[in-house]
Amino acid sequence: MPRPKDSDGPRAAMIASAISLIRRRGVAAVSFADVLAASGAPRGSVYHHFPRGRTQLITEATEVASARITAGLGRALDTPETSAALRALAHTLARGLDRGDYTVGCPIAAAALSNEPDAVAAAGSAFDTWRELIAGKLIADGAYPERAASVAVLIVSALEGALIVARTERSPAALDTVVAELGALCRSALDAGRSDVPITPPAAS
Repeated sequence: MPRPKDSDGPRAAMIASAISLIRRRGVAAVSFADVLAASGAPRGSVYHHFPRGRTQLITEATEVASARITAGLGRALDTPETSAALRALAHTLARGLDRGDYTVGCPIAAAALSNEPDAVAAAGSAFDTWRELIAGKLIADGAYPERAASVAVLIVSALEGALIVARTERSPAALDTVVAELGALCRSALDAGRSDVPITPPAAS
């Protein structure tokens, strides 16, 4: 039987509430009771929509959050230059922190740090997708594939770290700093890819 769409009634409300609670509390501090109270869903709907219990809810909340963030990343990357895309993405992240009064974090990072193996796997899949999108953008802009892949790992890691620092400082300054440095790194990678200087192979011994 196909899984109901995440836009369906009480099920959607429970997933949305789970995502919100995970962002504020982390996975370990989120219970079915909390989700029911936040979503207003009837108690009897819990195991109807999530027969595998809390593990299924947390995993699907991670997957839905991942899909939404990935869509936002895709929109941000739809710009002429990777560095401009990063600035747009940072602006979106900063707005999210501000709207949440700096009490919310990344739900994917929270899932990755949890003790729920399925949620950890879903978070890993999300990070893989983000790295692939960013590397693809860099390659399309002219970077060498190997360099694009390594820079993409650094970008995802640095942005997740900057979100944590920004939350503790209650300021987007860390995001701004990290994005400025990442922008310079991206330009360096693109300059290397576009260079016409031939690489001389090592002399045969």
